[in-house]
Amino acid sequence: MSRERDPFQIPRAGLEAAPLAGLAGLGVTSAPTTPLAPRQFVTEATLAGVLVYAAYQALLSGLRSEGLVRRGALTRPAQARLVLHTVWEAMKEGTAVGLGLSLLLLLCPWLSLPLTLVGAVGLGKASLDLFHAFWDGLSDSQKMQLHAAAYDAGVNLNRFLGQAVNPTSDQPD
Repeated sequence: MSRERDPFQIPRAGLEAAPLAGLAGLGVTSAPTTPLAPRQFVTEATLAGVLVYAAYQALLSGLRSEGLVRRGALTRPAQARLVLHTVWEAMKEGTAVGLGLSLLLLLCPWLSLPLTLVGAVGLGKASLDLFHAFWDGLSDSQKMQLHAAAYDAGVNLNRFLGQAVNPTSDQPD
């Protein structure tokens, strides 16, 4: 999975959130005792998709823009406007994806198992994207402290960050 290297670019929720949106729709609508009417199923699954896209985009935008705020390239009010704008755009996409997935699952309920498996891959990609957005928001001193703590714990953060290890030093970069 590739890593977006530009810390000044705000990432967008992509296809990695689609399986999560579908899974959230299944979790909201799965009631073992009473099956939902088709209209209620589509409504609740679409709403779940919108909420997943909005939450994921809010985290991505907020974490990535925090680095811009710390460097003085963005003010807090501008950060709030940026996050709201990107969340609004993601909610529109989440509506389309949630509606499409809910209609697909309504017509082909057997696709819930493959969607669950694809959701695990999407969750992994989304987790890495959130980690990278978090990392880009840290100051250099915070990054050094985390590298030192990870090194003491026997963890190589360079593997997650896609950075090469400096072979001349015992400490990670």
